[in-house]
Amino acid sequence: MRIEKLHGTASLPLLARARETGGSCFSACRTLLLCAGLLPTVLVAAPSASQQIDQAVTRHLTQVIAAEAAKQGWQGQRFSHDSSPLNSLAQLPACNHSPTVSGDRGSPLARQRLTISCNDQPGWSTVVSSQVSLFLPVVFANQAIERGHTISAEQLTLQELDIGKAPRGFFNRIDQVVGMGAKRRIRANQALSPNVLAMPLLVRRGQQVKILASHDGISATTLGEALESGGQQAVIRVKNLSSGKTIESKVLEAGVVTSTFR
Repeated sequence: MRIEKLHGTASLPLLARARETGGSCFSACRTLLLCAGLLPTVLVAAPSASQQIDQAVTRHLTQVIAAEAAKQGWQGQRFSHDSSPLNSLAQLPACNHSPTVSGDRGSPLARQRLTISCNDQPGWSTVVSSQVSLFLPVVFANQAIERGHTISAEQLTLQELDIGKAPRGFFNRIDQVVGMGAKRRIRANQALSPNVLAMPLLVRRGQQVKILASHDGISATTLGEALESGGQQAVIRVKNLSSGKTIESKVLEAGVVTSTFR
């Protein structure tokens, strides 16, 4: 159960009859009533201990989430929390100063046990169990993306997601994904996670490639046919079109691989 926040409003009486006689009459009547102390004043109730605890927990979690967002490079986050006192708050008096909060230093997404203390003399201390729900704009596919395809920005969109429901990871920015390759077919409206993506394919199976070879300071260039697809630094099999031999080569850049004489 979340610690409830109280919201109240107060308004002045309408004095409708006075309004009917004109603005000047209404203003004069209101002035006389105020001077006589007959109009009610707007009262703002001092926060109760439970309200102070809720406010203190919210401030603490806001700082924790902001620090984690800066560490992870997140953008556009928001959160809510479900906090429950582990003992009764009914007998706690309101604190003259803002209560302090101390607690776990683990993942902000894990359930946290927080100690809230009032440093008045005499003061009090209580414990709250708090669970955060953290929402971030997350990269989704806005259309189906086939296995092996290089991903473009036009295929992506941002949607808000509770990242506690994304155990396989996620991407917070579209530019983190553009240019990568799909390791398997990605459905439309699927959140993208690291396990479905790979470094972009720079060489594709069946593609003609340039083979760079060197040995003892001697360099040579010839053409080959890629027998496998691969991204940068991947080692793939390539058929040398001059000799007909199959060699292992490392992908350097798009359409270029390197090997050494043996």
